[in-house]
Amino acid sequence: MDRDDLPMLNRRRLLAGVGVLTSGMLLPGLSSCGSSGSSTVPAAAVPPDLVEAAKQLPNKSASVLSMQMYTKQADNAVKDAYDVFAEQTGTKISSASFSADEGNFIAKQDAAVRAGQVQDLAFISAQRFVAQMQQLGMIQDVSDVVADMTAKYGPPPPVAESYLKIGGKWWGVPFYSIGGGYFLRKDWLAEKGINVSDVVTFENARDAALEVSDPSKNRFGWGFSVNRGGDANGLISDVLNAYGSSICSDDGTKVIFNRPETVDAIRFLADIYVNPKYQPMLPPGLMSWTDTGNNEAWLAGLIGITLNQASLYAQSKSSKNPVYDATAMLAGLTGPGISAPLAFGDLTAFVIFKGAKNPELAKLLPKYLAAGPTMRTLVEASGAGIALPAYDGVWKSDPYFLNGDPIYQVTYDGNAMPIPAVSTTGLHFPQAPSAGENAVRQAYVMTDMMGEIIQGKSDVPSAVATAHDRMVQIFEQQGLNQ
Repeated sequence: MDRDDLPMLNRRRLLAGVGVLTSGMLLPGLSSCGSSGSSTVPAAAVPPDLVEAAKQLPNKSASVLSMQMYTKQADNAVKDAYDVFAEQTGTKISSASFSADEGNFIAKQDAAVRAGQVQDLAFISAQRFVAQMQQLGMIQDVSDVVADMTAKYGPPPPVAESYLKIGGKWWGVPFYSIGGGYFLRKDWLAEKGINVSDVVTFENARDAALEVSDPSKNRFGWGFSVNRGGDANGLISDVLNAYGSSICSDDGTKVIFNRPETVDAIRFLADIYVNPKYQPMLPPGLMSWTDTGNNEAWLAGLIGITLNQASLYAQSKSSKNPVYDATAMLAGLTGPGISAPLAFGDLTAFVIFKGAKNPELAKLLPKYLAAGPTMRTLVEASGAGIALPAYDGVWKSDPYFLNGDPIYQVTYDGNAMPIPAVSTTGLHFPQAPSAGENAVRQAYVMTDMMGEIIQGKSDVPSAVATAHDRMVQIFEQQGLNQ
């Protein structure tokens, strides 16, 4: 659907309900893209075919918006790659950065597109933003670019289609896979005779967290907050899916949140925060954490298990923090509704905006950034797992991508898992891209629901019902009639 076919009323509805995100996840002491300093590894040379293609273009300038990657080195590696591409192709690439966890990104970019003052392309979280941007008519079909890159580099991870392919067309070009999962203190577990392999379900994780906790030693097993933030959204969604439930139907169009499996899942999760039995495993200030809270607590050696992208792990490695050697990572956890972890992961993608002044040059840049030599630079600069290849041929082009760190193989295995996974309730994960679900997550409906329960303002069934009603309203605002 073209932007001109989207009535202004529907645009307003689509933007309504998109909340302002919490403060960013950029780790303390680390800068954003474009700050001083450079990556330690020089960017790779631009392939001759891309140089030649760029020379044939009448317009030699393009602008790009880059999602901050949570380490100064990784952000600068991307900027250096832009500079090398520009120098070797005789083009001009101007760049700016944004935090995915700060500000109303969708609304700002929609306004920029409508005003004709938008960048040519951006790289963003595939899961969090692409479906809503497509629904708003903000971005262009990039199926031709994905076809070219798949032919050259092999297929992207199966989940890429779930996040980026809508109506048979690709709306984002896979860029890099994002490492991450459930991080555990394997030394604390070992002291209690618990193997990492014993932690399979969320119930296992809860019980192990309690077992390893010792407030007198500043050891708190449960490093998960349900305060507003991306990590909290991820935890609640993971538990929900593990119980065989979801925000919406498999096709992404209907809210199905208020169902018995949801009540069971939320009752399990809420009990951890309100039952006195589990208080010894909750670190002080847990409920006021933003998305940096668990990173800081992990690096300080205070918590025993948490959910995070690999920024937490990469920082422990780069700073030579002893917690690095004590860390194990699980791709995911299970529950009564699923038999295997839903560990297919997330990735970033390049999108080309409607109204881009130089879409043809914008199509060349991802082909350089996602290729093996450039990706090697980015992976090394990001530390350990913040960025990893997206395309199977790139993964296998260099032994470093699978062997450079223990979590690389875990990430690859998760990305390569067959999908969809079928729950005991018949839902299929991952589900189709959903503008409604994107907006619900950005409005923090589920974290607000948890807050109402934990503060004693609502019982679980009532809170679930209220959240369901909010979700229905948001889906309606996205033009998805309920």
